Amino acid sequence: MIKLWTVLFMLASTAAHADTILHTDLPLSYIEQAGPDSKNKPLIIFLHGSGSNEEDLFGIKDQLPDDYTYLSVRAPFEVESDSYQWFNKKAGEGDYDGETDELKSSAGKIVDFIAKATGKYHTQPDKVFLVGFSQGAIMSYEVALRDPEVVRGIAALSGKILPVLKAELKPADNLKQVAIFIGHGTADRKLPYVGATDAETLLKSLSLTPEFHAYPGIGHTISQTEIVDLDSWLQQINQ
Repeated sequence: MIKLWTVLFMLASTAAHADTILHTDLPLSYIEQAGPDSKNKPLIIFLHGSGSNEEDLFGIKDQLPDDYTYLSVRAPFEVESDSYQWFNKKAGEGDYDGETDELKSSAGKIVDFIAKATGKYHTQPDKVFLVGFSQGAIMSYEVALRDPEVVRGIAALSGKILPVLKAELKPADNLKQVAIFIGHGTADRKLPYVGATDAETLLKSLSLTPEFHAYPGIGHTISQTEIVDLDSWLQQINQ
């Protein structure tokens, strides 16, 4: 998965209280932007893609509401120096899927991280949103669709629902509370656009109503338009 440095260099890092020091007091390492009073404020947790790190998505916060709390976490499996991933891809030429044990391990760490972060920042699960790119989007689906009570919503950017999860999903009342934003470039060759349309179809079959955005001509990255759409979605939900 590619990194998003090009996009992030275009974003100004001017928000107050931003902190790029790596914190290790929660189950996953992370960087933060938190205001002096985080009580009951929306908590946005960024999940980066494969081969990247916690700094990759953090700049997006500068174009989102400045009174929210933002955490950007580091995936647990190291690929190389400053490069991490949430899981290894299963071997073979079939549909993109992940190693089950690693998916479960990473999802468990994210759920534990959310529980402890809501305590630290004095908010509630109905104020928590996961914003994931690529593998981070895949993990957002894994967490929200298996444990819907731990989040209010997710933004899946250039991701998909893996076959291992798709095969286990069934309609459930607690799923309906999860707000979902899907954004995907139509020219994505890393995780093709069909992953987004398939996810939308599956979610609708479970009685969810995802907000779907296609970005014509965009590859495996996040466009400025997508950030604007994400900002609007978050503000609408948190009115």
